[in-house]
Amino acid sequence: MSGGAGLAERVVGWLLPLGPVRARRMFGGWGIFLDDLMFALIADGWLYLKADGESEARFAAAGCAAFTYRRQGRRVALSYRAAPRAALDDPAALLPWAELALAAARRARAARPRPRRR
Repeated sequence: MSGGAGLAERVVGWLLPLGPVRARRMFGGWGIFLDDLMFALIADGWLYLKADGESEARFAAAGCAAFTYRRQGRRVALSYRAAPRAALDDPAALLPWAELALAAARRARAARPRPRRR
């Protein structure tokens, strides 16, 4: 995959069946959002999808590498996995993977403690 705004634009188009998906520039890459919830990112010319305890095994079984970056000389892994290569050749094949990512992002949001009201 090639990187940049063109890739972000293509990915948003592919994922529109999920709803009003949008891309936002961030940290040298792009965040992919639906309903103000980030469920995918584009970094180093590749699409990564949100994963969690419920979906991690499916991504791993498909050979999807974890997203990592370097911070202060150490490798840091985030809860995102590379989209399967085959899914990037066929936008319809990407949708089930994106739905897994969206579900993982929703579970993560639901698990966050809510701020107390005064």
